[in-house]
Amino acid sequence: MRLTGIDHVVIRAVDPEAMERFYVDVLGCTVERRQEAIGLTQLRAGGQLIDLVDVKGRIGRMGGAPPRRGGRNMDHLCLRVADFDVETVVAHLGRHGVAVGEIGERYGSTGEATSIYLRDPEGNNLELRA
Repeated sequence: MRLTGIDHVVIRAVDPEAMERFYVDVLGCTVERRQEAIGLTQLRAGGQLIDLVDVKGRIGRMGGAPPRRGGRNMDHLCLRVADFDVETVVAHLGRHGVAVGEIGERYGSTGEATSIYLRDPEGNNLELRA
C-alpha cells in the first residue's frame, strides 16, 4: 500500500458558522459543497478538503460529546491510497490484525470514491480512500 497524501480532515464544530468564517475569511479556504441534511460543509484548502461537521447535525451527533466538554473535535483523518483496490486493502489490513469498518462511496477532495473506515491502535478514526 502506498499513500499519496491527506484527502481531508473532519472537524466537529460547536459553532459551524464561526468556524466557516474563520477558515474562509481568515485562512482563505472556499466553500466547496454543503450537505445540509447531515450538517456538513466542505471547504477547499488547496488540493485537500476541511469538512466542518455541526455537532448537532446527523453525523455530528455520532461523534459523542461536543468539543470543550469532554468530547473530541476531530472526527477522522482521511488518507489517499494509490492503486486502491478494496479487496487488496482489506486483505492487507487483515494481515496486520486491523478490523475494517464501513466501506462505501463518499465525496472527498477528488470527487466520489470508494473508502474504508478503520481505527488506529488508540481508537482514532481513519478513512482510506481511492
